[in-house]
Amino acid sequence: MSLSAIVLTLNEQKHLPDCLASLAWADEIVVFDSFSTDRTEEIARAHRARFIQHTFANYAAQRNAALDSLQADWAFFVDADERIPPPLAEEVRAVIQKPEPVGWWVPRHNYLFGKLTLHAGWYPDYQLRLLKRGQARYDTERHVHELVRLDDVTGYLQNPLIHFNYETVSEFLSKQRAYTRYDAGILHAEGKRAKPHNFILQPIRQFFWRYITLHGWRDGRHGLRLSLFMAYFQFMLYRCLRDLNASELPENRN
Repeated sequence: MSLSAIVLTLNEQKHLPDCLASLAWADEIVVFDSFSTDRTEEIARAHRARFIQHTFANYAAQRNAALDSLQADWAFFVDADERIPPPLAEEVRAVIQKPEPVGWWVPRHNYLFGKLTLHAGWYPDYQLRLLKRGQARYDTERHVHELVRLDDVTGYLQNPLIHFNYETVSEFLSKQRAYTRYDAGILHAEGKRAKPHNFILQPIRQFFWRYITLHGWRDGRHGLRLSLFMAYFQFMLYRCLRDLNASELPENRN
């Protein structure tokens, strides 16, 4: 069974060299690029990766297009800011020889602000990344937080990949704001409405879940800060939803 490692890119010259170096064991590396303007192509070719450029519509469509470009039996999606340690590479090599499952969830070690974060919801953080070609497609209705549709069962790998997630607090906050707006749009499309108690109860529940249930307290101040941030963005989620609900009122329509 052959395997292609796929890295989606857009101006990833900072992360790409170490990522591709950690994938040297794969039968093929495909850098599936959204027309980068930095040294991404040069770096990809220096690592003997197959370099493909494809116009970006959304993540689901881009991943489906990458799958369509393959000849290998298996696809392994890796982000540019992720690294594959040797134990995980060996495990991947072993499981793709099995007739099933046709998809494998991979745990992640997330580094936030330079710190390995094992609690508050950031571990094991399973990602469905190892897919048997021809039996997996991404749901085109889910543009972010992509959803894989599989023809058969999935399994769980034991060895984690390494994810250098957010280097700075400002980067984290910016990304969470974007996710919050997107998630509010989904709730709005489903007909959900923001109710007064949501602004109080949902942030409290989110903090309790991350800090107590998911043991965020084990990460000290780091875990406390992350739990508070995520509670705040639960508040912002319902504020965004409230604004979307208000935009439908007759007096706010043009």
